[in-house]
Amino acid sequence: MVIPIDLETKILRLYHAEKWPIGTIARQLGVHHGTVTRVLAQAGLPRHDPPARPLLIDPYLAFIHQTLERFPSLTASRLFGMVHERGYSGGPDHFRHLIANLRPRPKAEAYLRLRTLAGEESQVDWAHFGIRSIGRARRPLMAFIMVLSYSRWIFLRFFLNAQMENFLRGHDAAFRAWSGVPRVCLYDNLKSAVLERHGNAIRYHPTLLEFAGHYHYEPRAAAVARGNGKGRVERAVRYARDAFFAAREFVDLDDLNEQADAWCNGAAANRRCPGNETQTVREAFVEEQPRLLKLPDTTFPLLERKVVVIGKTPYARFDLNDYSLPHAHVRRSLTVLADPHQVRIVDGQQVLACHPRSYDKGTQVEDPSHIEALANEKQAARHHRATDRLALAAPASQTLLRRAADRGDNLGSITAALMRLLARYGAAELQVAITEALERNLPHPNAVRLVLERRREQRNQPPPVDVPLPEHVKAKDAPVRHHRLDTYDELQNLSKNETHGDDDD
Repeated sequence: MVIPIDLETKILRLYHAEKWPIGTIARQLGVHHGTVTRVLAQAGLPRHDPPARPLLIDPYLAFIHQTLERFPSLTASRLFGMVHERGYSGGPDHFRHLIANLRPRPKAEAYLRLRTLAGEESQVDWAHFGIRSIGRARRPLMAFIMVLSYSRWIFLRFFLNAQMENFLRGHDAAFRAWSGVPRVCLYDNLKSAVLERHGNAIRYHPTLLEFAGHYHYEPRAAAVARGNGKGRVERAVRYARDAFFAAREFVDLDDLNEQADAWCNGAAANRRCPGNETQTVREAFVEEQPRLLKLPDTTFPLLERKVVVIGKTPYARFDLNDYSLPHAHVRRSLTVLADPHQVRIVDGQQVLACHPRSYDKGTQVEDPSHIEALANEKQAARHHRATDRLALAAPASQTLLRRAADRGDNLGSITAALMRLLARYGAAELQVAITEALERNLPHPNAVRLVLERRREQRNQPPPVDVPLPEHVKAKDAPVRHHRLDTYDELQNLSKNETHGDDDD
């Protein structure tokens, strides 16, 4: 808080001329004692404070300083135990407060502003932008960000994971957006870039090295714990969060990436170039772009590749979903090739199936032709099994089926009808009935059924049923004997005789 100049003059006069203590000055002038202390410190005049009282820790300060020089990270509780054994009688809480002021502080390091040549370097990083729910799946929304160190041109592309394939797709899209490749790409200790690091010995991801060799740039890992190593891309991440993604509405990932491209080529390109306020990022990029390396003639393969084992059902499991394939390829190992929009199932050089990619969870992505072919084969298999059973039980059925086929009848329905007759009447009866129907030139199940019914009635047998009936139901179908009508006449005459006998008495 700024105080009037006359108040500062009163504070200085009362302190130095009248030798008033700080507390007295604060009470008399109606100000805080901290304000009085600040005015005295800013004046740079010697203070006349009362002599400091000796502290319990004073005899142990030399030992504490020596110990902290040797072990800077030694905890206050362990140091308290050491001085307590040497006679310190103070409490641990106050001792911890004192040690916080005595502990040596690391020297503040100053960093040089790094300047790069045009077309020389880009910086790369991933950034997490929350979770995206797609159907039953919850997927991380990851932003790939690459920024040119000279012009500060930003490339921003969103993906639903941070896998190696998407990492390389981000590189390829940035290079094609810029129509060139920087000579160096600077990475942090990303798993997609650095697999292992021991000091200056760095083991890069082999796929990244292959990709870098194809585009003729040098992958370089940033120094560990260096504040000026990757500052450009870190500031670009913050800028993208605040200036682009905040309160952003989008339909899907493609819509979000279209908006990101428009932002990179619009508002982000029109801002003032950091470090050179005389030109915009767009103007600096026009100067930098001709100095980028040329793109190679061929593209690097960026497909996700996964070997899958097909089970009993004709589906390949990939990225939480099942994709159909021709049923002839079950119980085999096949390869899935996927890009952000399409999934292909291949067997060597042969493409077996091609589907749009789903980012849901537990979805069956099917080609109707695959399911229809499997259903037809199952129906044909059932038909062949029924035909074999008929041929074994009633050989004449083969002749009936051939004649029915010549007439253009539906063999499936005929086979099913003959199988039902076989179950009801048995193999021997069916063979006889089919033979008789063929002799009459009637190759149809209805003719066979009529023959079977006639033969059953001739033998005075009950109608056959598919399901066994209970005994009380079977009794209802038993034939009823008709009584002779003359027995009723005998009963009537007997009744009349008994009546006349009573009248005589």
